[in-house]
Amino acid sequence: MFARVFQNVINQLKESINRKIYVLDNLGTVIAGSELINVGESRPEALGYFESDAPVVVAGNTYYPMGSYTMPENVIIIEGDDSEAADICKVLSVSFNNIKTLYGEKYDKISFIKNIILDNILSSDIYIKAKELNFGIDAPKAVFFIRFNEMGEVIPYDILQNMFPDKNKDYVISIGENDVVLIKEVKYNTDTKELEKIAHSISDTISAEFYLGVTIGIGTVAETLRDLSTSFKEAQVAIEVGKVFNTKQNIINYEYLGIGRLIYQLPTTLCEKFLQEVFKKGSLDSLDRETLLTIQAFFDNNLNVSETSRKLFVHRNTLVYRLEKIRKITGLDLREFDNAITFKVALMVKKYLTSKPIKY
Repeated sequence: MFARVFQNVINQLKESINRKIYVLDNLGTVIAGSELINVGESRPEALGYFESDAPVVVAGNTYYPMGSYTMPENVIIIEGDDSEAADICKVLSVSFNNIKTLYGEKYDKISFIKNIILDNILSSDIYIKAKELNFGIDAPKAVFFIRFNEMGEVIPYDILQNMFPDKNKDYVISIGENDVVLIKEVKYNTDTKELEKIAHSISDTISAEFYLGVTIGIGTVAETLRDLSTSFKEAQVAIEVGKVFNTKQNIINYEYLGIGRLIYQLPTTLCEKFLQEVFKKGSLDSLDRETLLTIQAFFDNNLNVSETSRKLFVHRNTLVYRLEKIRKITGLDLREFDNAITFKVALMVKKYLTSKPIKY
């Protein structure tokens, strides 16, 4: 991430320190060094040398971790196994950490991803910036919008960051007090069931370990970095539409929103006009609770009179009487498929108007 800056520092120190100096990234690749011919070499074994944050001597060289020793962000290598080599490592670590802090905002991958999903970066600049950051652009990524229904003792961002610590493939972004976005690298051709499995795992872990409830919206898989913004918006819409039409579910996939997604995008004036046209004979509000429950049961049982009457524990003739009563009030016979579809949509439109969801 800071290869050029690290290299400039090393170039200035070469005359003062008569030792070979190298810096590895968090994949074990040499990103800067006093011998340019070695830049680009892979030394992943160096990441596993550390059992603490102290320098380690291996084969005549001194290694020092920057960041967590269990998962170093960088590794400094100094030629030599004496105490002076260890001291040089420590001094360079302080220097490099200050540089990373100074340039952190400019070269930070999390900020880069956040700017993409919030449309704060020009589309033409995305791949230029990705190249600067040595950012993998080929792998598809899934977007999970995670809304905490209540607050606990632990900050939502910290919970997700601990669950997904791999900063090379997973990016956790806080976008509000209760809202966290997870950008997770996935395999090609990952299906919706696999995404929902990940979401359920997140929900179950948070519930079991922190006793908190969450609602998770899932966007479609982003094949490119530019697609992340679209997927993020889809995950947001999934949360809001789910709040209106799927109140019992806490995992909502954008691809399964169906007609609710269309209704959510309609202006309220058009929705009100639709209801007036559908219910010319009588208002939807004139139907009592028992009648509405009967209608919902009829829909849940695929317009099957016998099955619905069995589920409602009423005689078949009683259900037919109720359906006939609905026809007289509304002018719609729910036993006819087209009328049933119209009534179903009308119920959803009414629910949408009642909820008055906030649009992003």
